[in-house]
Amino acid sequence: MEIGRRHFFKLSGALAASSLAGTGTQAHASKKTEPPGDTYGCLVDTTLCVGCRKCEQACNERHHLPDPNESFEELSVLENLRRPDVSSYTVVNKYYPKNIGTLIWRKRPTFVKFQCMHCNDPSCASACITGALSKQPDGPVVYNVSKCIGCRYCMVACPFQIPAYEYHNALTPSVRKCTFCASYIKEGKLPACVQVCPREVMTFGKKSDLLRLARWKMKNNPGKYVDHIYGEHEVGGTTWLYIASDPFETIGFPKLGESAPPRLTEAIQHGLFQYMAAPIGLYVVLGGIMWLTGFYRNREESTDEDSSGKGGNA
Repeated sequence: MEIGRRHFFKLSGALAASSLAGTGTQAHASKKTEPPGDTYGCLVDTTLCVGCRKCEQACNERHHLPDPNESFEELSVLENLRRPDVSSYTVVNKYYPKNIGTLIWRKRPTFVKFQCMHCNDPSCASACITGALSKQPDGPVVYNVSKCIGCRYCMVACPFQIPAYEYHNALTPSVRKCTFCASYIKEGKLPACVQVCPREVMTFGKKSDLLRLARWKMKNNPGKYVDHIYGEHEVGGTTWLYIASDPFETIGFPKLGESAPPRLTEAIQHGLFQYMAAPIGLYVVLGGIMWLTGFYRNREESTDEDSSGKGGNA
């Protein structure tokens, strides 16, 4: 019995070593691929927004979404914080001045448009096991309903909690979110919300140009903007960029790190499952526990007793 046990641990060690042999190549495989050049993006200057909701209406009409309960002319809806959902791909929220210590950061309400941020390295696309979500070379993160199986991993993965699911649609439910008007962009047009904005709150263009514009505004308007471009570095960078006169955490933006979540999750997943490392490792651990607790020894002794009893009766 001792020989079998020793042999088992030797074999287990060999299997574990071989399963980890490919970690060097896996580290290379899980690296983020470089983005294909300068993508399109959108810069939002929140200091210019007056909360007219024209962007909401344009988005609704562009994507043929259901009519809202309140008309788009009804501005009282801004008194309650809202989130994009299956019937509203973009929403405008209103934030009143807040006292921070003895300082008042603003004298009038701030209005902020929210939608999918179309991350440079999107967590939703990384989490999607069927490839229903994908990042396009020109910037948008698009959704292919024919590939979706309704797992909703994208909803869990998104750091901005944007993707919404049609729970009320029992037959053909899908994930819904802002499309960045991807078809318009391919045709050389502006996204619907950008086209309609009467205050030119949003500027569409190449991200490198938008970042230069944001820095120019901040430099030439001292004291008007906080020294931060939201989306430049958050979660690896986003296609939508924001500048504001308020700390972003006070106007609805989550405080996020610079690392893209997919880089961590993919490295863990690939490291565990390459060459069946996780299943083999699990078998090694379980087998070791069985040996240490005497499972096999007790089982063989029981089998030997049964054989002896049968032999004696014969």
